[in-house]
Amino acid sequence: MLHSLAHRWNVRTRREFFSQAGSGLAAIALASMLGEDTRLQAAIPVDPLAPKKPHHTPKAKSVIWLFMEGGPSHVDLFDPKPKLAELAGQPMPASFGRPITAMGTGNNSLMPSKRTFKQYGESGIWVSDWYPHIAQHVDKMTVIRSCWANGLNHVGSVCQMNTGSILAGRPSMGAWVTYGLGSANRNLPTFVILLDDKEPVGGPKNWSSGFLPATYQGTQFRQGDTPILHLKSPAGTTDRQQRSKLDFLKELNERYAAQDPSDSELEARIGAYELAYQMQSAGPEAVDLSKETEATKKLYGLDDPETAAFGTNCLLARRLVERGVRFVELYAGSGSGWDAHTHIEENHSKRCRASDKPIAGLLTDLQSRGLLSETLVVWGGEFGRTPFNEKGDGRDHNPWGFTMWMAGGGVKAGQTIGTTDEIGLRAVERPCHVHDIHASILWLLGIDHVSLTYLHNGRAERPTITDGALIRELFA
Repeated sequence: MLHSLAHRWNVRTRREFFSQAGSGLAAIALASMLGEDTRLQAAIPVDPLAPKKPHHTPKAKSVIWLFMEGGPSHVDLFDPKPKLAELAGQPMPASFGRPITAMGTGNNSLMPSKRTFKQYGESGIWVSDWYPHIAQHVDKMTVIRSCWANGLNHVGSVCQMNTGSILAGRPSMGAWVTYGLGSANRNLPTFVILLDDKEPVGGPKNWSSGFLPATYQGTQFRQGDTPILHLKSPAGTTDRQQRSKLDFLKELNERYAAQDPSDSELEARIGAYELAYQMQSAGPEAVDLSKETEATKKLYGLDDPETAAFGTNCLLARRLVERGVRFVELYAGSGSGWDAHTHIEENHSKRCRASDKPIAGLLTDLQSRGLLSETLVVWGGEFGRTPFNEKGDGRDHNPWGFTMWMAGGGVKAGQTIGTTDEIGLRAVERPCHVHDIHASILWLLGIDHVSLTYLHNGRAERPTITDGALIRELFA
């Protein structure tokens, strides 16, 4: 029997025989596992953007992330600190610990907020007079006052809030979501980036697919009347000619791709060509705001030059999630616009005016259309700002304790989670790290951050690296 098998397998020694026999048994076992385990089947994608089954029943279908780049001051917006007024102008007490900040060692004096805080809604959540429109929606949101991160500067911190790491190279949250769930609309990108001004620090690395296949990276829409460029075919080109050209390009690309299956860039290009073709019909309608009523445009502040840019992006975000886009990230003040090392009153007044009405309009519009319950809205920056002044009238970077809030999409509304210390420097009660925030967002989308893995360099990588715990108080 052994001799017959050895002859059939063309082996000459007992060692070779048992080696090949073991491989065969492993192959049989793998085939059986693939037949029983849908997760293992999903690891061998035929169509990388095909819809995938979530790990558990999701609360949210999509995410709109409102990224206030540059670091909004939590102690001037959502986290009032009477102690700062009491200690105004004094050096920070040693009991709070002296941090090493981006611009020095925190030797400057404590600076109270000049804003007026009030409690709003049935929940009584505190909001300053910088955000009067958002304040009307506190009963829809959970305010997390005890967020913390690892980076001191903008490049590393914006990167960590997007990818989980202060070092570039890992996949962004939108890429992980696209990888984990696939596409819900094959005529539009699954992960979209909207900017109101300049590129954020770090640029496209913040919406990169990292070591995931390039298919999962974000798609940046442009500002102005044509967010998606080159949607129209060249003059004189018929749809049949365009289809024929793309089919020929696909055939050529697939030939080259077959020579190196590990190269995901070419596979992504094939997918991008096909998506571009599909978007020629769906794209113009999705970004055509002329279909919206004047009342809706006014709700988002499109009639005011101060709010028009970000308001347009907020309205566009609603139209995209309405059409099945899973992850839309909007930068407000892109290019570190909230970075108020000096003149914080002037800086934040401008940034709040630009974002307050559009965000409130977005929450109102989502709710009126029945979309808020299935759309997770996230607000925050890469960090907060210090309770002590810098250069007399500004605040330094503060990653040790800051505020974010979430609304809709399965979030328990009308509550606050965690606290910072008496001066707003550090998270002290229920600290929530960036990885915890990411894990919780994924959970609301039906994804277990520990189970969502991708084999890279021999290691099963996951969105939260080796950390992250669910913020269970967040969930309704």
